[in-house]
Amino acid sequence: MIAIIDYKAGNLTSVARALDHLGYENEITDDVNTILDAERVIFPGVGAAKATMDNLQIGSLDGVLIKFYESGKPMLGICIGIQILFEHSEEENTVCLGLLPGNVKKYPVDNGLKVPQIGWNEVRQVQQHKIFEGVPNPAHFYFVNSYYPVPKLSDTIIGKTTYGIEFCSAIAHNNLIATQFHLEKSGRVGLKMLENFLKLSES
Repeated sequence: MIAIIDYKAGNLTSVARALDHLGYENEITDDVNTILDAERVIFPGVGAAKATMDNLQIGSLDGVLIKFYESGKPMLGICIGIQILFEHSEEENTVCLGLLPGNVKKYPVDNGLKVPQIGWNEVRQVQQHKIFEGVPNPAHFYFVNSYYPVPKLSDTIIGKTTYGIEFCSAIAHNNLIATQFHLEKSGRVGLKMLENFLKLSES
């Protein structure tokens, strides 16, 4: 069973529908034992870093996510789910989970681009990874974001995108994978990456 973390945010049902379409049992849940017993975890959603962390802390889900990561079972973050993996976000000066060294920055507002970025953009694979198996390089995915991750460890970056600046749009480290783009809203290639995640073995 795949646990989709319920932290009172939107877009969770879109991920559940995608998993249903792929034929995988899943549950949107905030139950600690259900999450820890799951075969793998997906942390999706949209929203602000501080509100996300506040909601996780209220339900003690921040510690649960850390414990699940330490278990070695596959874990996927999507959109806000990539940002909270790092140590700090500029969005409301938020302390995040700290699973990976690095921080999250806001797009510069002086380059004439619309912020947030909303729509399709190109993702270039900069490292081979099983999550990209069968996915063209480059490929277009759907983004909705005002902030972007800046990992300290360059070898965790597996995908990059340009929106005024070049930024990290996908990371992988041990059993942890995360994307700034919405896999569940990215058509065939997004579903392919979700399916690849669901077939990953434990680290």
